[in-house]
Amino acid sequence: MNRRIDPISQPLMSLRGVSKSFTLGENTIHALRNVELAVVRGEIAAVTGPSGSGKSTLLNLCGLLDTADQGELLYGGEPLPSLDEVRRTQLRRQSIGFVFQSFNLVPVMDAYDNVEFPLYLLGIDATERRRRVLDALRRVGLEGKERHRPDQLSGGQRQRVAIARAIVKHPQLVIADEPTANLDAVTAAQIVGLMRELAREHGTTFLVATHDERMLRHCDRALRLADGVLLESEAEEESHVH
Repeated sequence: MNRRIDPISQPLMSLRGVSKSFTLGENTIHALRNVELAVVRGEIAAVTGPSGSGKSTLLNLCGLLDTADQGELLYGGEPLPSLDEVRRTQLRRQSIGFVFQSFNLVPVMDAYDNVEFPLYLLGIDATERRRRVLDALRRVGLEGKERHRPDQLSGGQRQRVAIARAIVKHPQLVIADEPTANLDAVTAAQIVGLMRELAREHGTTFLVATHDERMLRHCDRALRLADGVLLESEAEEESHVH
C-alpha cells in the first residue's frame, strides 16, 4: 500500500452512521450497517469484500445515485439531505465520474462521442471539449480508436473508454467498480499509473471496488466490507506519509 495522504486533510466525502436496507420478499437485506468513512482529497481508496457484502451499495451512495436510510453523508464538508435532489444532481454532473463494471457506453456513439458527452452536458465549448476528449483517450492508450463504436472494441478497450469518460470532466471524485478487471497487465499498470498521476496533480479522489491485487498494491488504503459492516484493513497500520 502507498500511504501518502496527509491524515489531517479535509475529507472530500464523509459517511457518518450510514445504514441501508432492502426488502426482498419477506426478507430484509441489511446492505450497509452504521458505516463510518472519510475519504480525503487525492486519496485512492479500495473497497474489497465478497459478492453481496455491500460494495455496490456503498459506491452508489458515495456516487449520489442512492440515498441512505439512516445516517449522514457530507461532500466537501457540506451535508447532503436526501431530499436535496437538485444539489445531488449538480454534484454528480459536475464533480463525480463513474466507471461501471458494465461500462454503460452508448452503443450508437463512437469512443470519441461517448467520452465527449459529459462535457456537452456541462456546456463546455467545442474547442475545449475536443482538447479534453483527445487528451483523455490518449491517456488511456486509445489513440486511433476515436471513431470506433463499442461493438468494434474489445472488452478492455471499452473499459478504457469508460475510464476516459470518467476523467474527462476533471472530477473531484471518481467512483470505479472493478476498473482493471478487464485489462491485461500492461494496460492495468497504465491505468493505475494514470490514477496516481491525477490524484497527485489534480487532487482527484478515487473510491474503487476491486479484487485485483494489481490495483490493491497501489492504493493508499484498503477497506473491507463484510455483511454490510465496513472494517479497517491492515493498511491503517501504515500511518506514515510518503
